[in-house]
Amino acid sequence: MAESSRPTTPPTRSDAPRRPGPPELNSGQKLMVFVLSMTLFGLANIVTEVIPEVRVGPVEVGVSYLAFVPVIMVALFNPLYAALGAPLGEIVFVDLLMGDFSGIGELEGYLQMFLGLYIAGCLVRDPRNPRRLFAASAVVVIVDKMLSAVVDIAKVSVGVDDAEFVPGLPQSILLLEGIDFVVALLVSGILFGALPAMALAPRLYGKIEPLLGLAPRDPGHPMPLAQRGTAAFMLLALFLSFVSMIAAFTSEIFDNFGVWEPDFIEQYGDRFLWIGASAALIVLVALAVAVRFVLASRRARAAQGSDGPDARNTGERR
Repeated sequence: MAESSRPTTPPTRSDAPRRPGPPELNSGQKLMVFVLSMTLFGLANIVTEVIPEVRVGPVEVGVSYLAFVPVIMVALFNPLYAALGAPLGEIVFVDLLMGDFSGIGELEGYLQMFLGLYIAGCLVRDPRNPRRLFAASAVVVIVDKMLSAVVDIAKVSVGVDDAEFVPGLPQSILLLEGIDFVVALLVSGILFGALPAMALAPRLYGKIEPLLGLAPRDPGHPMPLAQRGTAAFMLLALFLSFVSMIAAFTSEIFDNFGVWEPDFIEQYGDRFLWIGASAALIVLVALAVAVRFVLASRRARAAQGSDGPDARNTGERR
């Protein structure tokens, strides 16, 4: 009877079930990951502008993007904010500054790349696992290029865009899209994606995150595709794919609405690329300074907090 009358102590926070996934980031950390991903992928896309393309008949063989840069970002950091920032870097530092902005049509590429990067980042449980990094690099290109191919075929089928046919082969659009998909997967996904990511991500794991005041990703708590389940994410992915298709159709129907193409590179040459590179570097340096300032402020507050109780105790003893 005495034992039953004892009051029960409420469960502590440690007794509460832990929510799946990595720990939540504060707003400053989210912004740092977003900006870092944006600037690095913007710089990477500026590099691809100077890599020549080889044309083999109707097929162009070139580097679509250096996929290993955003793959490493979504593997090391929170995939959501890294995936949101990376495609924006191409729009800001390449398309806008270089004078090749496609208007509302840019929304198509942004959403497709975001979906590919986010799915790839959630696939990586441990950034030190080379097989996961290889799969993530392939997934980025597969999702991006497959959605792009579907949109291109839909535009030709509806009649809002002209197709590039091989003479004598009316169904060649499917063949050309398939060849372009395979070339992008091999060149951007494997050669400039999986192989560098497999070499760099394990070496950077645990070294670059503390510079931003973040803890390395815990393989024991992977990032789920969606907090409400995979089915909810699939619905969201279908919706975003539909929005990207609508943006592509709108761009063609309304005569490339919002397009801004002064084409500075044709006017001033490849040296104009330094404008975009300089802008990205300035943002990167500003981010580094801001991060150091924030970390120094946190250390100062932590030091003051640890010194406060000791000072009070010594004063009371006196």
